[in-house]
Amino acid sequence: MTDVIRGQKTLDAIIRQRRMTRRDFLRASGAVGFGAAAFSLTGCAPMAKEKALYEGSLTFREIAKGDLIKPLVPEGYLLDVLVRWGDALDAQVPFDPTALTARDQETRFGYNNDYLAFMPMQWGSDNSQHGLLCVNHEYTNLRLMFPGMTLDEEMDKVTEEQTRIEQASLGCSVVEIRKETTGWQVVSGSIYSRRLHANTPMKISGPAAGDKRMQTAEDALGILAKGTFANCAGGVTPWGTVLTAEENIHTFFTEYEAKGKKDPEARNHKRMGIGMERYYRWEVVDERFDSNAHPHEPNRFGWIVEYDPYRPEKPPVKRTALGRFKHECANTTLTPDGRVAIYSGDDEMFEYVYRFITKGKYNPNDREANDGLLDEGTLYVAKFNASGMVEWLPLVYGQGPLTKKNGFHSQADVLIETRYAAELMGATPMDRPEDVEVNARTGQLFIALTKNTKRAEGEENEANRRGPNPYGHILELSPPLKGDMPDHSADMFFWNVFLEGGDPINPTHHAYYQHYVSQHGWLTNPDNLAFDKQGRIWIATDGQPDAIGMCDGLYAADTEGKGKGSTRLFFNAPRGAEVTGPAFTPDCTTLFISVQHPGDFPLKSTYDAPSTRWPDFRDDMPPRPAVVAITKEDGKVIGS
Repeated sequence: MTDVIRGQKTLDAIIRQRRMTRRDFLRASGAVGFGAAAFSLTGCAPMAKEKALYEGSLTFREIAKGDLIKPLVPEGYLLDVLVRWGDALDAQVPFDPTALTARDQETRFGYNNDYLAFMPMQWGSDNSQHGLLCVNHEYTNLRLMFPGMTLDEEMDKVTEEQTRIEQASLGCSVVEIRKETTGWQVVSGSIYSRRLHANTPMKISGPAAGDKRMQTAEDALGILAKGTFANCAGGVTPWGTVLTAEENIHTFFTEYEAKGKKDPEARNHKRMGIGMERYYRWEVVDERFDSNAHPHEPNRFGWIVEYDPYRPEKPPVKRTALGRFKHECANTTLTPDGRVAIYSGDDEMFEYVYRFITKGKYNPNDREANDGLLDEGTLYVAKFNASGMVEWLPLVYGQGPLTKKNGFHSQADVLIETRYAAELMGATPMDRPEDVEVNARTGQLFIALTKNTKRAEGEENEANRRGPNPYGHILELSPPLKGDMPDHSADMFFWNVFLEGGDPINPTHHAYYQHYVSQHGWLTNPDNLAFDKQGRIWIATDGQPDAIGMCDGLYAADTEGKGKGSTRLFFNAPRGAEVTGPAFTPDCTTLFISVQHPGDFPLKSTYDAPSTRWPDFRDDMPPRPAVVAITKEDGKVIGS
C-alpha cells in the first residue's frame, strides 16, 4: 500500500480560502478563552513528494477499496448480521419472499434499512449490552424484492398485493436486542418490537396542524395522518424519543395539475417535485396518493415524526414546527440556556441547511414534561458568507419577504412551503445537504454535502467550491461560546471546509484533505455521519460506485490533531449497497451499520440474477438489506 501526501490544491484554492480567521471570530464573539480541543486552527498539509505516514489516533489496519460481493472489515474485527428484511419481529417464523403478504410484512423487519439509533435499556443508562434498535426504512427496490421484474418493467408489472407489501415495508422498525455470549441477538416476542408503516395512524401537531391545507376528505380536521414513508436519517431527543425524517415523499404521488393561476398548491407541489419522478403506483390501491383527487394529501408528508420506542402504545406525532422539505436528519443538542437545537439537511441539489430552536427548555427531571416541546420554536435556514461566517435566518411569518405579498398568510404556510420561504430569505443553495451532526465532544457541527453534478462551472460559492461537484464535501461549523458552552442558538457561526471528496492525486477531482490519506483512504459522496466518544468522525458514503467504480464504505478520521481529516477505510459494503446509519453503543464497543439495497448495482441486477446474494447466499433468496453489528475480537473500543 502506498501512502501519498494529500494537501491543498493550488495557489488559487488558497486565495479562495482567505477569510476571517477563527481567532478573529472568537475575539469578536467574546469566546477567545474556549479550549483548543474545540476551536484549534485548521491546518493543512504542505505539498511534498516524500512518503507520509498516518499520524492519527485510529489503530485499525485499513482495508483496501474493492468491488466485493460481501462486506469487509479490518483484521481483528468481527461482523455479524443482526436483522434483515423479512425477519419476523414477534416470533421465529421463517421468511419466504415468494409467499409474503402485506399483513405478514407488517410484523416483519422492513426493507432498505437506513438510520439507526441504539436506545439503551433503560433510558438514561449507559447499558451497552441490551437496548432497542430503532431503524428507518427508506424505499423499495421491486426488481430485487420480487421475481420476474427488471428496472424498466417495475411500474407495469407490480401487482396490487405487491404494492401493499411496499407500503408495509417502509417506515420504521423497533427491535429489542441483547448481547449474549454468542453475540448480538434479536429478542423474540418483545413487547417493544413493532413496525410503523405507510398506514400507521399518526397525530399532526404544531403550527400547521388543523390548517386548511392539511385537511382532507378522510381527515376534515387536519390533525390525523395515515402513515410515514421515505424515512431516511433521523435523531434522538434528550428525553429519549426518536425523530424520523420523511425525505423523498415526492416519488409516491401522481404529478399535480394546476387548477388555474391562483391555485395555492401549484407552486407548492412543483417546488417539492410532487409526482415528477415516479417510483410507485400507490394510487392504484389507495386513492389518497392521487394528488389531483386529494391535493392536500402530499402536504401531510415531508415532516419530522417523533415516536417513543419505550412506549409502543403512544401514537407517533408529526412535528410541523420543524418545517416541511426532504428531511435527511434531525440531530439534536442543547443550548446553554437549556433549549433544544435540531439540525436538518434538505437532501436535494441546491437545497438548504436548517436549524430549529425550541421556545421551551428541556426538563431533564421529568421525561413526560418534554412532550410537545417541539411544537413551539423558531425554524432557521443557513446563509454561508464568504467571510467564513454562517448566518441563521429565521423563517417567521410576517418577517422580511414572508408576507401575504408572496403568498404567505400564516406560519402554517411558511412551514408547508419551507423551501420557498428559505429561497426568498436568501439562503445558500448547497451541494445536496444530507446528515448534519454535532460532535458532542467539541460542540462543533459537521455537514455532509453528498454531491452536486448540476452545479455548473462559474456557479460556485465559498461553501460549495466545485462546479460540478460529483464527489461531495464536508463542512465544519463552530458556534461561539456562551460561558464555557458552545452556543447553538447564536445567530452566527464560523465555518470551514473539513474535506472535499475525491482522489487528491488526480488533478481533475480537485480534492482537498487537511492531512495525509492513503490510496484507500480517500472517499467520495459523504452521506451519514457519526461520532464516537473520542470525538472522531465516521463517514458513510452513498454513490461511490457511480463516482469511482468502487463499493460504498465507512471511513473514519480524527477531528483534531495531526490526524484531522485523514480518512481511513474501515468497512467495505457488498456490491450495489449503500452504507447508512452508523451508530455506536454508549461504550463504543459495538458499531451498528445499515447495509441498504445490496445488489442494486449494476442496474441490470434483479431478484433472479442479482450481482450479490448477500447476506444469505442462497439460490432461493434475493439480496436482503440488513443491519450488521461490528465488534473487536478483544472486546475493546471500535477504532482503538
